[in-house]
Amino acid sequence: MVVAAQGSAIPLVTLLATVIGGSMAAAGASALNQYIDRDMDKQMSRTKNRPIPAGRIAPQYALIYGIVLVALSVLILGVFVNWLAAALALLGALYYVVLYTILLKRNTVLNILIGGGAGAMPVLVGWAAVRGMLEPGAFVLFAIVFYWTPPHSWALALLVNADYARANVPMMPVARGLDAARVQILLYSLQLVALSLLPVPFRIGGWFYLIAATLLGLGMLYESVRLLNEKSNLAAKRTYKYSTFYLALLFLALIVDQLFR
Repeated sequence: MVVAAQGSAIPLVTLLATVIGGSMAAAGASALNQYIDRDMDKQMSRTKNRPIPAGRIAPQYALIYGIVLVALSVLILGVFVNWLAAALALLGALYYVVLYTILLKRNTVLNILIGGGAGAMPVLVGWAAVRGMLEPGAFVLFAIVFYWTPPHSWALALLVNADYARANVPMMPVARGLDAARVQILLYSLQLVALSLLPVPFRIGGWFYLIAATLLGLGMLYESVRLLNEKSNLAAKRTYKYSTFYLALLFLALIVDQLFR
């Protein structure tokens, strides 16, 4: 939203409604994901203590809760922001629940590759909330999150590979092997770092962002190469943690760059 505003003030109502509505859409999609995956979650140590498999919430209540949250998010965004932002939030929730959770997750190694679009939808929602339309800069930010998702998710998958194998989920390490996953993490990290420089020619990032993106990108490549060489859970954990901070700091650099131009 800050990047799309390009130095202009964002109305407080628009800011709060977008944050609240967007959060509700994500939370609702997550609840629906956990409703659909409740059988799988029971088999995985990482997810067995979630509310449904742990018996704290009945599945039907989680289903209702998820639907209501998504519906309210669309209503809040539509009434207080604009209907394009509302439609994009709904599309993101459906993308995550239907395309990723139902169609892709259990059936193909491409689950994360294609499913990453759901996690990138919030940048489109934020941009539309401010501008009332989608412009090239929004899709640059979308691409960054989209290409960040595979190395981030596969680093986690390396750590919980036994869980995914037990639940028969064809994540990259399960379907193609640990070594192939490490190679793919490096390859997608290279693409991610290249894409992270695009905000500069698209004029949504300046010199400060360029320096920050370059340094953060070098760190991402360093961790990916070290993961490929060390082939250990410790290296996978470092890559996973670094990738988490990487995206947060990259977008923070964009915000700082806009605010102090």
